Amino acid sequence: MPLLTICKYPGCRRPVARGEKYCEKHKEAGSKREELQKRERWERRFRKKGSSAARGYGARWRRLRERFLSEHPLCEECLKQGRAVPATDVDHIRPHKGNEDLMWDEENLQALCHACHSRKTAAEDGGFGNIKTSLPAPETAELEYAEKF
Repeated sequence: MPLLTICKYPGCRRPVARGEKYCEKHKEAGSKREELQKRERWERRFRKKGSSAARGYGARWRRLRERFLSEHPLCEECLKQGRAVPATDVDHIRPHKGNEDLMWDEENLQALCHACHSRKTAAEDGGFGNIKTSLPAPETAELEYAEKF
C-alpha cells in the first residue's frame, strides 16, 4: 500500500498517494487554482518592480553577466566555506539602487549561487522577516539629509 498524504485543495481531507497534490475530485480545479495564483504572483511582482529591462537589466546587463560568470564560474561565498558550487547569479556587492556607476562597476560584482544570492538579497531587502541592512547610496543619503533641512 502506498504512503498517503492529504489532498492540498482547501477544505478537502481526502487521502492521496504521496507525490500527488490533489485527489481525483480536485485535480483539475487544483491545477487551475495553482495557475491562477502563479499568474497573480507574477502580476503583483511586475506591478511592484517593473520589468527587468525597466530596472536596467537589459541586453547590456545580460552580456556583462554572461562574461562575468564565464570568468568567475564558482560561488564566492561557498568558496569561502571550502565548497566548490557553480555560480548562477551575478550580485552587486553594494546595491546600486539606480546608481549607474555602481550598476556597471565590475569591482562591485560577485558571482554567487542562487541560494547565497537569495540569502544576501533577503537580508538586504528585509525579506523573510528580516530588517533591512543595506545603507542607502551616498548620493541618496545626502539628498535625503538635504531635503530634511
